[in-house]
Amino acid sequence: MIRKITAGFFACMLAGGAQAAADAPSGWVKCAQPGGTCNMTGTHQTTLGKSGVFAPTVVRTGSFACSTANFPGAPNPSAWCSYNPAVASSSSSSSSSSSSSSSSSSSSSSSSSSGSSSSSSSSSSSSGGSSSSGKGQVGFSTQNGGTTGGAGGATVTVSTGTQLNAALCGRAAVSTPIIIRVNGTINHGNTTKVSGSCNTAADVIDLKGVSNITLIGVGSAALFDQIGIHIREARNIIIQNVHVRNVKKSGSPISNGGDAISMESNVSNVWVDHVTLEASGGESQGYDGLFDMKANTKYVTLSWSHLKNSERGGLVGSGDGDSGNGPVTFHHNHYQNLNSRVPLLRHATAHAYNNYYNGIVESGMNPRIGGKIKAENNYFTNAQNPIGTFYTDDMGYWQVSGNVFAAGVTWLTGDKLHPAGPNVVSTTSITIPYAYTLDSAANTPTIVTSGAGVGRI
Repeated sequence: MIRKITAGFFACMLAGGAQAAADAPSGWVKCAQPGGTCNMTGTHQTTLGKSGVFAPTVVRTGSFACSTANFPGAPNPSAWCSYNPAVASSSSSSSSSSSSSSSSSSSSSSSSSSGSSSSSSSSSSSSGGSSSSGKGQVGFSTQNGGTTGGAGGATVTVSTGTQLNAALCGRAAVSTPIIIRVNGTINHGNTTKVSGSCNTAADVIDLKGVSNITLIGVGSAALFDQIGIHIREARNIIIQNVHVRNVKKSGSPISNGGDAISMESNVSNVWVDHVTLEASGGESQGYDGLFDMKANTKYVTLSWSHLKNSERGGLVGSGDGDSGNGPVTFHHNHYQNLNSRVPLLRHATAHAYNNYYNGIVESGMNPRIGGKIKAENNYFTNAQNPIGTFYTDDMGYWQVSGNVFAAGVTWLTGDKLHPAGPNVVSTTSITIPYAYTLDSAANTPTIVTSGAGVGRI
């Protein structure tokens, strides 16, 4: 059984040095070739590789089938599966990569809630004050072939926007994997356009027409100050451990249409994790959304992130006719001091679990025009209209379980306001194709505030 997915791109880096010609990391035990069974007892880190190039490591318990399907990002062909003889714990890594293979064991959730429906299709909830789900990649980004970012590629450390653009443009091709570590403040003053295997700009970090990229901050040092990250016509992107703040669409300086992170025009397989996204007001102050997806953006996960101090959290679908987006997963995120759009969901399907909503001024989850959301074990406080269809009569749908509506939650009806509460019941049923573990809703505020955002990876 797979227990946790660990930092695959770091595994590749470590393996590629002293063990450049080996088919297993130094000190590991080769146990099977593809098509065979790796026989082991206990819980260990495992990988699959060849000639010093290895898949993201996966913590497993007991024997397992050696196959590239169980190790997304493995070189093909691969020579050997191997395991680390040291016993692994469920917290054996502090960083994470992707996998489309996950454990299948599940049972119903036992978390208490007020005004919510009962059963859950995921693994059982935790009851302690720390997360039982770990911080590996979980969600729709693990589907459709999985999301591995720049795993297996070169690693470059940058401290300016121009250096970042140069790293993108210096690859052999637009699909050459790369891991870009950001150690410094990226702003308009140190960002210029660079040419090459890229399509960059001077006023935005543009991941346009590219694939196989990991953008990861060093410690708490990666700050994108007044400059947004734009993902367009791209696939297989990981963004981790960065802080994006005060991106404007009007006033000065402007960047990325006022969005902190935005995705549009045929984007797929994106994992955004442990980021802090913030503004200093709403549209009248020049800001737009913190996390927007539109124009055929698919298979996205936003996890362990902190979104705050903005009028608009984010949307899936930019207009009533924008119907080609999703599915999207939102889990273990902290939404703080936001007016609305957490998220606004047009047509698409989303899964939101173990998120903490504190200070939602107008409305929260807003599926509409056929949009559907599965909301599980979320915690709302000081929030108006946490779930429902708002600002339209074109209804969306929700499946609810284990959510807590705590102090300061209000439900407001009116013209084009269709709240799910105060007696919240499901209006649809949504099947989730990946395995996941719910934490207790009651413990979600503690778990999320202690683990979400930049510097906590």
